[in-house]
Amino acid sequence: MAAAGALAAAAIGLVALVLGLGGVAGSAWTVVVDWLVPLGGLELTLDPLAGLFLVLVGGVALPASFYAAGSAERSARGALAYPVFVASMCVVPLAANTMTFVIAWELMSLASYFLVLHEPEERASVRAAWVYAVMTHAGLACLLAGMLLMGAWTGSLRFADWRAAAPGLGAGARGVVFVLLAAGFAGKAGVIPLHVWLPLAHPAAPSHVSALMSGVMIKLGVYGLLRAGLDWLGAGPAWWGVAVLLAGTVSSVIGVLYALVDNDLKKLLAFSSIENVGIILIGVGAGMLYHGAGLEGLALLALAAALYHTLNHATFKALLFLGAGAVVHATGTRNMEAMGGLIKRMPWTAACFLVGSAAIAALPPLNGFVSEWLTFVALLQNTRIAQPMLNLVFALGVAGLALTSGLAMACFVKAFGITFLALPRGDAAARAHEAPPAMRAAMVALAVVCVALGLGATLVVPALVTVAGALTGDRAPVAVGDWLTLGVSGGFATLSTLAIAVALGAALALPLIALRLAGAARGQRRYETWGCGRMLQTPRMECTATAFADPFRRVFGFFYRPEKRLDITFHPGARYFVQRIEYANPTRSIFDDWLYRPALDALRSVAHRARAIQSGSANVYLAYIFAALLLLLALA
Repeated sequence: MAAAGALAAAAIGLVALVLGLGGVAGSAWTVVVDWLVPLGGLELTLDPLAGLFLVLVGGVALPASFYAAGSAERSARGALAYPVFVASMCVVPLAANTMTFVIAWELMSLASYFLVLHEPEERASVRAAWVYAVMTHAGLACLLAGMLLMGAWTGSLRFADWRAAAPGLGAGARGVVFVLLAAGFAGKAGVIPLHVWLPLAHPAAPSHVSALMSGVMIKLGVYGLLRAGLDWLGAGPAWWGVAVLLAGTVSSVIGVLYALVDNDLKKLLAFSSIENVGIILIGVGAGMLYHGAGLEGLALLALAAALYHTLNHATFKALLFLGAGAVVHATGTRNMEAMGGLIKRMPWTAACFLVGSAAIAALPPLNGFVSEWLTFVALLQNTRIAQPMLNLVFALGVAGLALTSGLAMACFVKAFGITFLALPRGDAAARAHEAPPAMRAAMVALAVVCVALGLGATLVVPALVTVAGALTGDRAPVAVGDWLTLGVSGGFATLSTLAIAVALGAALALPLIALRLAGAARGQRRYETWGCGRMLQTPRMECTATAFADPFRRVFGFFYRPEKRLDITFHPGARYFVQRIEYANPTRSIFDDWLYRPALDALRSVAHRARAIQSGSANVYLAYIFAALLLLLALA
């Protein structure tokens, strides 16, 4: 039953991939279903931006579904919810009116809720699903409010009519709608501080679902922000772009800071998704600012960089979540402190996870490097906007992106090194085994796509510039160099990932060739690594995940606010001889402490006081109803 659901989702993904490629290439169509016409009916439209996000859904759903077919993380609950989840994500970018969009959005949220709750007997799974349901429906309330206001002011619930009528609306009305829509979409994207559901839901879901939620679903929040900020409401004032760029900067830095100190492998990847959504929003915000300033070439470059990183993150984050799922499948734990030495027992998984780690750390010549390079190039040309305050915002974006890039590299050195290198730290890691063939094939396919997206930048960027041009209404072509070299902004910067790949390959091969020419022996000699004089290495001598992150926890202690806990147990009858020392240094979330917990406490206080009106008397309740009717009559 579960395998049938996975295969159905794979078929849906294949159709989405084919349609999406057609949309990116310029194919367009509209489908109208005469159902519930008074509410607008159902209407689907394919344009280049919708096509790109269909490619995203299909490109991740295909390998994730084949992975699911060979995985042990299947359940009867997900047999129906999983294909519904994939299908609804396909409909969201195609939706052409409010009715269609809201139905698809809610189906996506409900299906993913049941997938997060695939282990209802686990308390953590129940809590994750509950928090996710609350946050996603709070976002839906914002989306409904914004869309209904737009529908009332324009006299239509069709998005095409909004485009035509938006320039005639007042700045205040458009600003209110933008704030409501941006809040709803930002919650789905996991933007700080609306991110609290994401590090709970992603680890609780099966790994192939986590890959789709992180790789695709949260990107539909980015899709919504692009539509709201550049399409449905037209070009907005500068503060729209400033808000998006600063939200992206904050999310990227805070996301990677949380990822850096977490020892749960899937939770680390979830926090990293917040970081990468932040990088995408930096590009989106820059594109909105350039578009508002009339610098269309730079706007297209920034938006193409954001779309490129959207595509890249979907690929390498899906790969990393599938790799993490293979590790959990083999060891039975998500705690990196209990792993280690898996590279010898799971070589295929380790190789694929290494490719994903290098890509997400923006190492050349892989895909993450290209999109982050393009984002830097777009940001560094901000001096063409003659407004010092906006230049300061761009400077903050550059600084935040630079800090994020460095910390991300350290984060994934930890994720790969602690998980796969050295000696096993637990019995489960020592007994680990390689993933089944279907799971390995899915990971290899995504690893190949990461390499292809990096080496094929000269083919990908022109297509993304075309998509960005269709979004902003600027159809003028932007020169991006030749087949070998990516040159942007009239020669402001150039890049050749193929040349970098050749240079790196030569740097690796030349020492080996030199050794052969020098007559070095070809035999292998195995020996223990040097252990400071000890005769035998043990897992207790290894660097742990906690120790690796401790310097960062100290440097950013003002943010983490760690709580040191030291527990010392002495030998019975010998108080001066230590038997056991346990040290913990957990971090605290400032958003839980300063935002959500005070809000929940206030809500509980109001609810406690409201209990007084529940007297249990039918006469009192009838009086309430009578008073409400009188109030409604007075208002009418």
